[in-house]
Amino acid sequence: MTTTTGSPRWFTSSYSNNGGTCVEVATNLAGAQGVVPVRDSKRRSGPALAVRAAAFAAFVTGVKSGELVSP
Repeated sequence: MTTTTGSPRWFTSSYSNNGGTCVEVATNLAGAQGVVPVRDSKRRSGPALAVRAAAFAAFVTGVKSGELVSP
């Protein structure tokens, strides 16, 4: 992931309940770079995935609507 217009400001969802199986996202880069970095909260120095902002928004919409639920 290349950061040219700022550093990621990572956060974990308040719904994560600190269960240890969380991801962190940095939505502050969505507008400037068109990506939302995603990383494992347990491996903060590890790699981050750069997800296209539109794809991340579709994912969040699917989760909120109940369309994407775990079995």
